[in-house]
Amino acid sequence: MPPAYREHRPPSGLEAVVACTWENAPAQDVAQRIVPDGCVDVIWLAGRELVIAGADTGPRSTPLPAGTVSSGIRLRPGAAGAVLGLPAAELRDRTVRAVDVLGADALRLEEALAGAAPARRPELLAAAVARRGGGADPLVRAAARRLSLPGARVGAVAAGLGVSERHLHRRTLSAVGYGPKVLARVARLRRLVALRDEPLAARAFAAGYASQAHMSDEVRRLTGTTPVRFLEDARLTAA
Repeated sequence: MPPAYREHRPPSGLEAVVACTWENAPAQDVAQRIVPDGCVDVIWLAGRELVIAGADTGPRSTPLPAGTVSSGIRLRPGAAGAVLGLPAAELRDRTVRAVDVLGADALRLEEALAGAAPARRPELLAAAVARRGGGADPLVRAAARRLSLPGARVGAVAAGLGVSERHLHRRTLSAVGYGPKVLARVARLRRLVALRDEPLAARAFAAGYASQAHMSDEVRRLTGTTPVRFLEDARLTAA
């Protein structure tokens, strides 16, 4: 049986803005746990409505009925503000109707998605993003890359990019949805997920946590569960 969740490479020409397109088709009713990744997604949810999921600072759960197909396009950290035409912080920890953000463009896209075969929906979402224009904030993209490295500190990253911490915070808040300190915490969680086949304490150290206890506290805050339970089936998604 094919996996319920599948990711696809970003469409040609949108690599700087789009992390991936994806589909989710659960075989049974599920409450999908979603953890922070620094991204904003535009989603045709369960074949019934077009929504925009803002950047999360903690875990959330989305019910998905069996047999439904959800399709989405994931905007890279730093791209949401320009593509959606509003400060991404307005969507933080929220899922909103796309029509409330995109207006008539969302209504036209909803009609197209409702009449399309599931295999065509990621293509339609990508075309809609391409029409919106805009690109990832280059300063924020550079900061996100540097903050993804073990041991990165916001002050040092800002200085290395030639800006103040306050300026970097303001730009990141607008482009991602939250500030660089949260983005660094999310990046550290992703490093933890990427590490395999090592004892938990070693993974915590390699990912950049001060201690295993620090890692446990952070994982609970960001995922709502224990590191052992979270890491049992966690896998790295595109961001």
